[in-house]
Amino acid sequence: MDLILDNPIYRTVGQTADRLGVQAYAVGGVVRDHFLHRPCTDIDIVCVGNGIQLAQATAQAINPNIQVAVFKHFGTASFRCRQGDTIWQVEFVGARRESYRHDSRKPIVEDGTLQDDQNRRDFTINAMAVSLNADTFGQLLDPFGGIRDLDQGLIRTPLDPDITFSDDPLRMMRAIRFASQLQFRILPETLDAIQRNAQRIRIVSAERITTELNKIILSPSPSLGFKLLQKTGLMPLIFPEFSNLKGVDTVDGRGHKDNFYHTLEVLDHVATQSDDLWLRWAAILHDIGKPATKRYDPKLGWTFHGHEVRGSRMVKKIFTRLRLPLDNKMKYVEKLVLLHLRPIILAEDQVTDSAVRRLLFDAGDDIDDLMTLCQADITSKNEDKVRRYMKNFQLVRQKLVELEERDRIRNFQPPVSGDDIMRTFNLPPCKEIGIIKDSIKDSILDGLIPNNRADAWQLMLQKAAELGLQPATPADTPHPADHQNP
Repeated sequence: MDLILDNPIYRTVGQTADRLGVQAYAVGGVVRDHFLHRPCTDIDIVCVGNGIQLAQATAQAINPNIQVAVFKHFGTASFRCRQGDTIWQVEFVGARRESYRHDSRKPIVEDGTLQDDQNRRDFTINAMAVSLNADTFGQLLDPFGGIRDLDQGLIRTPLDPDITFSDDPLRMMRAIRFASQLQFRILPETLDAIQRNAQRIRIVSAERITTELNKIILSPSPSLGFKLLQKTGLMPLIFPEFSNLKGVDTVDGRGHKDNFYHTLEVLDHVATQSDDLWLRWAAILHDIGKPATKRYDPKLGWTFHGHEVRGSRMVKKIFTRLRLPLDNKMKYVEKLVLLHLRPIILAEDQVTDSAVRRLLFDAGDDIDDLMTLCQADITSKNEDKVRRYMKNFQLVRQKLVELEERDRIRNFQPPVSGDDIMRTFNLPPCKEIGIIKDSIKDSILDGLIPNNRADAWQLMLQKAAELGLQPATPADTPHPADHQNP
């Protein structure tokens, strides 16, 4: 089978390889994605010879100004170049064969043939190669039936899966990632080998594991990958908190829902609404505190009181272990986990302006994502209950818009600051300042006063008088320049 490779980079690589007297092949993901009609801007080239020399000569032929990154220790080189509106990442490596030590996934590398290079590939769908030399340009070399497995939607290793996964245990995560991304099946023999070798994942760094986990999370139906992680025994090893959600306890014939499968349902719902990785992480972790807060009450049945607080506190520990960012992305997930019950409670009860203002104040700019998460959290099989919730959610959304337009509560700061209070009453830092500020904030959120400086100033004077404080100077009104709303 010959492929039509219309990207001029391939011709340039082939012509350069002919001039250097070496063989060159496009391999791996770019070949796989060609057959799947998926976009791919990363091109991997295998050279039966000196891959670094071929990279440098090819870059020179495309554009003498291209900078080539060389990694002599690994025998690889890469560069970026533009073709039309697309920026391509092109990486070159010499054909090689690999052997492994039991305590490391870093191989001992030797020069090899194209066959050696294809033998070391993780899956048949990634072991295909296309010749780039002029006399065989476009010829497909598929020794392990990668095309057949693409047609059948199958993930399979080229060689013995036990050796493949024991040599490089990260390939187990990659198998599940590809199954999740491509909606493929893993061959039963390959899946069994993952189960047998699951413990080998312990030698893989957290960063590598999390890279694959994030790709699973970003796949079209992440639940597919998570179920495979659980089935193969990888989940308890890489993400025990999530694995602990699985199972149903029963007392007096009363059980609770399986929070593992409920969470996956929520995650898939969110995935249909957003590609945002961190919103999906919030879906994954929204009930993570339930195992620790699970209690049985003879009158109430199973309860999980405070699981949102416990779950929010668990986020940092999980992010730290998985080497996820401990910055605003983590704080965003913490916030959504902490607040995820609030809109649901509103939807269950009478939707008051005060409650909606407080929700808007606490959620700030993340209110829309919070509402997306909470609607995804409604997984009841009772259609009447779902319709009622969704109708009330629409009411909550409508009130959020109306109150924000009128009161500007989102991310607001009380119109009277702590410095204002200290200056007006000649106070050092003290608890009375906090009492006055909280009174102003609560009065605005409860709709007792408008969100403006003049009304807040009058409330400050009133509350200060109740606390026995007197202004240091006449302070019936704020500074004229401050009458405008913040």
